Amino acid sequence: MIRTANPSDSPIIRSIAENTWPDAYSNIISPEQIQYMLNLMYSDDALHHQMKNGHQFYIAEINEKPIGFASVSNEGNNVFQLNKLYILPNTQKTGVGKSLIQTIIEHVKQHGGAQIMLRVNKQNNAKLFYERQGFSILNESILELEHGFVMDDYIMGINV
Repeated sequence: MIRTANPSDSPIIRSIAENTWPDAYSNIISPEQIQYMLNLMYSDDALHHQMKNGHQFYIAEINEKPIGFASVSNEGNNVFQLNKLYILPNTQKTGVGKSLIQTIIEHVKQHGGAQIMLRVNKQNNAKLFYERQGFSILNESILELEHGFVMDDYIMGINV
């Protein structure tokens, strides 16, 4: 089941991120950058700010147990951004990610969107998942963050 999240779900979202990020990124970025990014994007304040500013979060559950989440935001000009999509490692490859993508696509269509964009680390295996869902690489982006950290990403997109 996929349900709409609300601000009281922040601890659930943060917990899933904390249990997913080390598995997803430990071979790509340093433990220090993982912790920095988790603090930057998943504190209660950060999550509440995102929700207040139009980021719609969805939570995937199996038997009422949260196992993943995604968030999407309207970036204007009929373009939406898939900001986050994480599934607990022990429940990946079960179709939950596909279900979250379909939920995001329906959300975008219902809100008049024509395209979904996302960023994915160039070394992240999730790139293959997104390609299987119909996304293609549109561009590359390198963002320099604080403390010398860098995000080296592909910009991917799909028309809906």
